[in-house]
This record gives sequence, structure tokens and C-alpha cells, in this order.
Amino acid sequence: MSNIEKKYNELKDKINYYASKYYNDDEPEISDFEYDMLMVELRNIEKEHPELIAKDSPTQVIVATGKVNEKFSEVTHEVPLQSLQDVFNLEDIKDFLNRVEKEVDNPSYCVETKIDGLSVSLEYVDGILVRGSTRGNGLVGEDVTENLKAIKTIPSKLTERVTITARGEVYLPREELDRINEEREALGEKIFANCRNAAAGSLRQLDSNVTASRNLSVFVFNMQKIEGKNITSHHESIEYMKKLGMNVIPYSKKCKTIDEIYASIQEIGDLRPTLPFDIDGAVIKIDDLKQRDELGTTVKVPKWAVAYKYPPEKKETSVLDIVIQVGRTGALTPVAILDPVPVAGSIISKTTLHNEDFIKEKDIKIGDKVYIQKAGDVIPEIVEVLKNKRTGNEKNFKMPTKCPVCGAPTERVEGEAVVRCTGIECPAQLFRSLVHFASRDAMDIEGLGPAVIEQLLDAELIKNVADIYSLKKEDIASLERMGDKSADNLINAINKSKSNSLDKLINSFGIRHVGGKSAKLIAQSFENLDAIMNASVEELSAIKEVGEIMAISIHEFFENDQTKDLIKKLKQAGLNMEGLKKEIKDNRFDGMIFVLTGTLPTLGRKEASDIIESYGGKVSGSVSKKTTYVLAGEEAGSKLTKAQELGIKIIDEKEFLELINNEI
Repeated sequence: MSNIEKKYNELKDKINYYASKYYNDDEPEISDFEYDMLMVELRNIEKEHPELIAKDSPTQVIVATGKVNEKFSEVTHEVPLQSLQDVFNLEDIKDFLNRVEKEVDNPSYCVETKIDGLSVSLEYVDGILVRGSTRGNGLVGEDVTENLKAIKTIPSKLTERVTITARGEVYLPREELDRINEEREALGEKIFANCRNAAAGSLRQLDSNVTASRNLSVFVFNMQKIEGKNITSHHESIEYMKKLGMNVIPYSKKCKTIDEIYASIQEIGDLRPTLPFDIDGAVIKIDDLKQRDELGTTVKVPKWAVAYKYPPEKKETSVLDIVIQVGRTGALTPVAILDPVPVAGSIISKTTLHNEDFIKEKDIKIGDKVYIQKAGDVIPEIVEVLKNKRTGNEKNFKMPTKCPVCGAPTERVEGEAVVRCTGIECPAQLFRSLVHFASRDAMDIEGLGPAVIEQLLDAELIKNVADIYSLKKEDIASLERMGDKSADNLINAINKSKSNSLDKLINSFGIRHVGGKSAKLIAQSFENLDAIMNASVEELSAIKEVGEIMAISIHEFFENDQTKDLIKKLKQAGLNMEGLKKEIKDNRFDGMIFVLTGTLPTLGRKEASDIIESYGGKVSGSVSKKTTYVLAGEEAGSKLTKAQELGIKIIDEKEFLELINNEI
């Protein structure tokens, strides 16, 4: 294999990996600009060495990966949702115009904002929204109709009874991203990298209520198809869709010459910092729809449009200091305090340095001159250290060995980049700990949500988790929007939680690597909480599905003095500490996975689940290739359909009972 072929394959695989993180996982690892530059490098190699072009090259497919998530039904797009060819300078635009003008006579163009969000298809029949789907791989997308109906700017009914398919971009306003990230950070959850990342994560939710809570919006920018109406230009289609009640693209200007086109691109660039939403470029399109048909498309992109990508704005500043922030999960995050500098429309005075590995990799010192830019035009980041400007007075930074908030020891687990505070009662973690403790999957204290917890903390009525059980009715009734009835309900919910099963309590502690399922396994393996606290790593790791890493995490958690203090207080409050040790009748279902769907004639879902577990089996909430049986009753839904598609064995209650009563 030649060096150029090796380089080509490495570059192709790298781009496909980054595309998968971006499109499939909604977790971009590099900036859009870095990704674009990799694509430019790949195209240049393919231009010089066409014999190397591979079928799985990102230049040959509509999206390098973009697979459909199995959580959603598939939708085949009647008109493919293609991507656009990117251009980066005036010469590239001229090349595009020259190619067009060789093929069609006297073309006119439209220049529009390129919204940075998630592309969707909206299908209306007789003016009613019947289906909405994501772009997916351009040919097949995901059915997210219910989630799209939760977006206020998408009309369920148009002003005319027309059958039309429109393409739009679901986006998240910048101020909404700030709000969501503040909430996620408070709960110890990973923050969204940018508005596009957040929009994708919000739209691809199984619960449409989550989508509705995120205040997404949409801009419609293309008419894919229409029945019974003769529309001849893109500009006309935009005006017509606006008349129908759709929220169309906010900036669309007709242009004729290269000068007019470039002036429009510059105008959009000037507007960019002031817009309440993210854009990642400007789109240049042929206006005449007949001329579009004449130009046609390649496998990946239309020949009648290109996307001009703006370069990221980069500024020089100084690292004045590096301080530590302790997150709600106990993660210690180094933050660079910067000499304030304007970047992409806002004044930047600090930026996260992620972890100590990032600092070492970039070789960042206190006092350094650095270049910063906004990743995805939202989150500021240090992209380069100007080592040639060092004076010798710069200082190295060291992660602290004790939490700067509570003084508990810090630790870095092997294989992880994060340094954490080990104190469960650390004030910096308190809000997150309380929210998790009261959540549905933990102690399930109805009415004790984030807003109430925040008020209780502000009023200094609680200072640790155990204080929940010392609250009085008058304490709660004194809070804003909380009267006597609400206070009574919350006190009742708190008292009710005392009798929760032990797995709920274990899950409520927020032990790293331990979730609801593993908490139940642990509770079933010991007589009580004291036995768990006294268990060795070896005893814990002997539990099925509890590996060594989880066992170490559990053991260290219960060894911590702050944990022991908390459990002592919870015992005094009267919480249930007894285990769930169950007798396994036999292991006939060992290694088998059951999925329940529909209503069974005589067995309740919990009763059926308990029976399966008593014979060593597992119950899962979703169908996959690993599923052994789907136990189906009346009104079985999508799980039954999925099982049929995958060829999974489907049984009814009668067959299920036969499995129990007979040897298998």
C-alpha cells in the first residue's frame, strides 16, 4: 500500500468516525471547521487520485454515517434529503456559478441563512400534518412525528387543504441552550456542546414531553414536493409556504451577479453575532425550479446549490489564572480566567479547560498568551498556546488533592480523565444529590422537584439529604407557591418514601457506576444495608453483573466518613434498610431476556416480571437481537412489530405458564 493510499484510508475512516459522533451520537468531538478542513483534504486527494475513491468515502454517500436509531420507526424519503457541497472563499463561489452558467441560460439565485440544527421532513396531506421525520442518512430517516407536533412553530394544520412536503431545520435558540445547560450542569449531567447538538438530542427523545420542554423551533427552507399547484421558483415556494402558516427561513434574498451574491453573504456574516439562533454558513441556490431539474444532482449533493462556510473567529488573550469549579457530581473542573476579549458577538472572560489531561496536552500555563475561539460559535475554547510569547514568568497548574469546597480527598479513577471530590455531603454537590435522591427512579418523593429543593436550600431549611426527613409542614408552606395542601402532600410523600425498598435507597445515593438495575441486584444479594456496607470488594464483585470497577466504587463510597454519617442520620429518620434477598426457585431462565408488551389475561406486568426473575431470567424494556422471548398480551404495540421484524419468538401467557410448569 502506497503512502498516499494509507493517508487516504486513514483520513476517510477518521471523517466517518467524526460524522458518526456528530450525526448518530449527537456528541461532536471536533469543531465544524476542523471537520470541513478534513473533508477538503479528502476531496483534494480524490481529485488528484480518482482511482482511490472508495464506495464508503464521505464524498460518495449522502451522510458519512447517519444511521437510523432503532428506537424509532424508519421513514423512506420520497425526495432524498441531500447535503450540500461546501465552499470556503470567493473563488469557490465563482467556480460554482461558472459550472451552472455552462448548463442553464440566464440563471438567478437565492442566498439564505444556513441554520445550524437538525434537518427534518414535514409531510402534510390536505393541509394536515401526517408525518414528520429526521434526515437520517438522507434516504431513510426516523419517524419523530409526535415530537415535531410538540414544537410550537410547526403548524398541525395549514391555512389551505394542500398536500405538500416541506424540508425544515429544527433549531434551539441560543438563550434556550444557556437555560438547558444550566439545568443539566446543576443536575450533574453532561452539557450540550452547541445549539445543534442540543436540538438533535431534544428531538430524538422517546418522550415528546421532554421535546416540548426544550422550546425548540423550526425554519422551513425548501419545498420538496407539492400536488395540484404550479410553483415555478424557490422564491415563490417560500412565499407560498409562509402563506400556509409555516415558519419559513428568515433571510432569503434574490441575486443575479457574483457581486450581489457576495454582498448578501457578507450581510449575513455581519448579522451573525446578533441573531438569536446559530447559523453555520450561507446557502446559494438556483431560484428557477425547472433549471434545478436540468442541473440534477450527484449521489450526495445537488448541483444547483452550495453552502458557503464562514471561518471561525479567533482572538488572542491572556490566561490570568486557573481556578477549580466543583460540579454537582463532584467533578473538579479547571477553568481559565481570561483577560476579557470580544469573540463572535460576546465578551469572553473565562473558559473550561475540561480536565488535567487537556491542560497537559495543550501545555497551558498561568500567564500564557493564547488564541481562543467559540466551538460551534457557542462555547469558548483555547485552541492554541502562543509559546513564542512566553516570558519565563508563567506558572504550571496542579489539580488539588483536596476538594476546595469541603476538604474531602479527591480521587482520579484509573481510566477516567475526571478528578472528583469523594464527599457525599459536599455543599457543591448538594443540589444535584438532593434532586437525584428525590427523583422517580430513586426515593420517588412526589412534589420534591428542583424548584422546591432550590427554595429549601435558599431558605437554609436543608443542608444535607437527611434534612429532608426533618422538614415540618410550616417550613414547606412558607415557600413560594406552596400552601397548606401542597405542604401536606409533600410531607406525606416524604413519610411514604421511608418504607421504600432498599434498592431505591441505594440508587438514591448516586454511587458512580450504580444505576437502578444494579442497585436492585445488590439489594437482592444482602440481608440489609449494614451487610452491604461491610462487604468486601470480592463479595460485591461476586454479584452477577457487578464488575470489579463497580464493586470498588461501592466499597469506597461506603468507607467514606461522610457516607457513614449520612446513613446514621437516615437510620434515625426511620428509613427502611432491609434487603430484598430473593429465593431463586431454579435457573431455567438463566441467560434469557424477556420483553413484556400488551395486557396479559391474568398476570400483571410486575407479577410476570417477578416470576421471570425468580427463575433467573431478566426483563428488558426494549426488543433487540439479544431478546429471547417477547411475552405479548392484548393491544401489544411497537415491541411486537419489532420482534416480528427481528424474528424473535413471541409467546402468550398460556405458553409462558407452560415454560414454568414444564422442563425446558
